[in-house]
Amino acid sequence: MELRALHYFVTVAEELHFGRAATRLHMSQPPLSRAIRRLEADVGAPLFTRSPSGVALTPVGAVLLDEARALLDHADRVRARVGAAAGARALTVGILGGVADPGTARLAAAFRRHHPGVDVRVRDTDLTDPTCGLHAGLVDVALTRAPFDETALAVRTLRTDPVGAVLRTDDPLAGRDRLRLADLAGRRWFRFPQGTDPLWRSYWNGGREREGPVVHAVQECLQAVLWNGTVGLAPLGHDLPKGLAAVPVSDMAPSRAVAAWNEGDANPLVRSFVEAATAAYGRRGS
Repeated sequence: MELRALHYFVTVAEELHFGRAATRLHMSQPPLSRAIRRLEADVGAPLFTRSPSGVALTPVGAVLLDEARALLDHADRVRARVGAAAGARALTVGILGGVADPGTARLAAAFRRHHPGVDVRVRDTDLTDPTCGLHAGLVDVALTRAPFDETALAVRTLRTDPVGAVLRTDDPLAGRDRLRLADLAGRRWFRFPQGTDPLWRSYWNGGREREGPVVHAVQECLQAVLWNGTVGLAPLGHDLPKGLAAVPVSDMAPSRAVAAWNEGDANPLVRSFVEAATAAYGRRGS
């Protein structure tokens, strides 16, 4: 039995649905189904009963679930011990834009508790690279926001946040309870440089090309609004400098805060970091 196949099996067993499991694993459903069928052939018995509404574990599947979890946990411990023996006790984390998120502080505290000897190196990245250096091999894992090109990456959604238009407080639209993208037509927006991920650019420009200043960093965006009345979009829930306000935009899809890492990375520190991030970002408040 391959560890990858057991990981797939555990995910399907937890979701009890091939479609949801495939989404969580960031793969399409057909290869997941084929992997489970190969595992069933290896075991010599069905692991799931299938129905249009989902799947259920068979008695054999229930036994394998306990064993598979134990094997995967053991494999993680083996990797961690081997990594420690080899001196691999560092993790480089990319964080997009240096934006403070309350989930980050909870994540740091939780990760330190579980891995007190690990040297965590943080790489702040600007808004022109939403992968925070993953594609370039500069970081092990990234805390960022989707959408972006996910080729060869694994991505876990940590939280979704509504999006608002960032405006000066003296802007006529700043007093509105809610806006639509059409209300911002004709306004100057901040833009990202040519060569920036097109999915990323399109999302933060409301799905169309805009006119306005080119920016690279969060502070540049905020200053463009403050000094020049430029319009930009941002996730709601973060503190803004005095003189700025954020008004919800009702026809913008929510922004996804995500953890991303290189697909197939077997580093147990990455897996532990992602699990801790999932728990930390999933809670609001202190």
